[in-house]
Amino acid sequence: MLIKFILGLILTGIVIILIITGINLYIMLKEKGRILSVQQASKFHADCILVLGAGIRDDGSPTWMLEDRIKIGDQLYQGGCAPKIIMSGDHGRAEHDEVNAMKKYSMRQGIPSEDIFMDHAGFETYDSLYRAKKIFGAEKIVIVTQKYHLYRALYIADKLGLDARGVASDLRFYSKKMAYWKFREYLARIKSFIKCISMPEAKYLGEPIDLNVSGDVTNDK
Repeated sequence: MLIKFILGLILTGIVIILIITGINLYIMLKEKGRILSVQQASKFHADCILVLGAGIRDDGSPTWMLEDRIKIGDQLYQGGCAPKIIMSGDHGRAEHDEVNAMKKYSMRQGIPSEDIFMDHAGFETYDSLYRAKKIFGAEKIVIVTQKYHLYRALYIADKLGLDARGVASDLRFYSKKMAYWKFREYLARIKSFIKCISMPEAKYLGEPIDLNVSGDVTNDK
């Protein structure tokens, strides 16, 4: 009986691993063709560029990973990819304000304040994309994040009915923790795969915001 029990556990483990691996491969293979270079994306003519948050330092400045996302977003804007940028990140606490840090960085690079919208409730990738469509009314977007994260973001966008392309923002080596982050992303793809079946609303919604007006309507400071 004990041997049968152990073999059952092993078999169950193998099946779970195969399912997880299969879903990851499916998402990556499905979305890899929609990852473009900055030059290619500049010809896509999107409604907006969606820059996803990635944490800030204790002094409130963007982490290297976030800084590179903002830089690529700025390049896309300057290249004519879209007339507006949505900075989507976590601003759930006064002391943790990703979106204002993102907007300020972009403005220092010469991007007009009125062309930068802030999504203060982009607490996770699904929420950022859901709100881009339901709150900001975007239909055609270019998503900016690191490549390992881009596959999942594009998959969610597709399931939400967005016409999306992605541009990877891997401009440097970030951390020895990168292997850990990629492993977490491996599991996060499973969570998003399941979430895209039930399609819940984002955690927070709110009044619609027209991308044709000034992005300063999202300012809170």
